[in-house]
Amino acid sequence: MNQFQFVASIAERDVIRYTPAGIPVVTAKLQHQSEQTEAGIKRLVEFELTAFAAGEISGRLNRAGLGEMFRFTGFMARRNRNSKSLVFHIVDFESVV
Repeated sequence: MNQFQFVASIAERDVIRYTPAGIPVVTAKLQHQSEQTEAGIKRLVEFELTAFAAGEISGRLNRAGLGEMFRFTGFMARRNRNSKSLVFHIVDFESVV
């Protein structure tokens, strides 16, 4: 199973663009910070992740406020067929208050 869920803020967002098939897509940088417990020891976890949204969800991401916190759900995939780097593909997100 390839499912990933985390809370993050939208740090950067590119302008919405369209694929040759006319599907809207948006790329963004998401920033996460939390405290996790590993082997009984608390640890500060911080990372920035490149994210990709296509279709209806891209419009929602395009309207979402920069710096606001959201719970993102999606999956990880290679940036492209020949790449080893990963991109988070957003399938849903909701505001976290």
